Amino acid sequence: MSLMFASPVVTPTVGAFTFSSRRTNYIVMSAVRSNSTSLCPVLTKFQKDCATPTPYLREVANAIADDMRAGLAVEGGGDLDMILSYVDALPSGNEEGLFYALDLGGTNFRVRSVQLGGKKERVIATESEQISIPHKLMIGTSEELFGFIATKLASFVAKEKPGRFRLEQGKKRELGFTFSFPVKQTSIDSGTLIKWTKGFNVSGMEGKNVVACLNEAMAVHGLDMRVSALVNDGVGTLAGARYWDEDVMVGVILGTGTNACYVEQKHVIPKLQSKSSSGTTIINTEWGGFSKILPRTIFDREMDEKSLNPGEHLYEKMISGMYLGEIVRRVLLQMCEITDLFGQFLPVKLSTPFALRTEHLCKIQEDKTDDLQMVGSVLYDILEVEASLEARRRVVEVCDTVIKRGGRLAGAGIVALLEKIEKDTKRMGSGKRTVVAMDGALYEKYPQYREYMQDALVELLGHKLASYVAIKHTKDVSGLGAALLAATNSIY
Repeated sequence: MSLMFASPVVTPTVGAFTFSSRRTNYIVMSAVRSNSTSLCPVLTKFQKDCATPTPYLREVANAIADDMRAGLAVEGGGDLDMILSYVDALPSGNEEGLFYALDLGGTNFRVRSVQLGGKKERVIATESEQISIPHKLMIGTSEELFGFIATKLASFVAKEKPGRFRLEQGKKRELGFTFSFPVKQTSIDSGTLIKWTKGFNVSGMEGKNVVACLNEAMAVHGLDMRVSALVNDGVGTLAGARYWDEDVMVGVILGTGTNACYVEQKHVIPKLQSKSSSGTTIINTEWGGFSKILPRTIFDREMDEKSLNPGEHLYEKMISGMYLGEIVRRVLLQMCEITDLFGQFLPVKLSTPFALRTEHLCKIQEDKTDDLQMVGSVLYDILEVEASLEARRRVVEVCDTVIKRGGRLAGAGIVALLEKIEKDTKRMGSGKRTVVAMDGALYEKYPQYREYMQDALVELLGHKLASYVAIKHTKDVSGLGAALLAATNSIY
């Protein structure tokens, strides 16, 4: 499954945003456009059905919080799986030595080596490589897929520069394995696959321990390495960001897909039962599965019915980059069928599923010109239509409606997490800074989405609590986080 945006460049933490109620001129312009009187009944109804006023967002946040509590109480208690990560010790900055990370979660996987030097030197050296997975391996056998990964890992290690990377004598190489598919985790270094997503359908894997599969493949291919920590990308993002900032309590991915995790107090997790109830752990919410009281339109229902998982992950289908362009395409298609949006003819490409991607919506909303020339160019290049100024305006309205709904719903989800943390810790109430580590191309590259999300947070939390919240864009730190968790959970 291809990403909606180009892959981000590897950098450390790049900055934070603390909330205020400001809006840029561009956002105001978009809001004016989206509120303009429209003669198209399809658009008018769509805007009404997508509306997310503050009281409604409060209901969504409360429903997500209810599902969080239900999922913590018992397995399968709510829409959110609330998976125990078994990450009970977060990076402290004291970690030393050579550790590795492997990130498998799409059509590419990334390998990384990290030489850690403790509090003084932190990250001394790091090297990474991205490798494309042949499509046949995504639908082949587990031996083929993990054999391919082990071979590439061995090749990566063989190219290591001895001067930069040093494995201490008597130690075995240890790996943090970011596996971004639904997994039932049973310990920090084991977990069974629940189901494949993102176009993967490797046979004989469901119910198998994914760590054992990788460890066996590495042994077969002569690579002296073991998995010390199994994490998902959200947990890796939280851990990698926490290494630089001890106030990080939440990790959120907003890209092609979406997920969120947070630091939870063990004593409020009933399903831990006899396990130690002191201290903290990271909970992987799998919040994309939330499916209650969402503002679904006929276009959402049609898209859902055609999806690989109909009736499931409805929240993800409204807020993540994989689907936003497709919702816009479906709305425009019906507008073309009912009105003369693009003239007398129905553009052929407008009938092609996923022809319009989220990156195209972003370009459309970047256009600040009076004649919306960029909008016209995108429509011509992608859909091969020549659109009048009035048609371009309506396209902008549709994009803004979808992005506004998505951003505000994402904001409601983040508020649910923050309020859950606040209930048990009183962090913000006592004036303590709370950081949300954010990664993903949708958040990074779509300013209007960010603005709508941030507005929702302020509306729901209130200005006082929101002033203690910072969204920190932690670009591509999940690999570092996985390596750090391998260090934190080292057997040596």
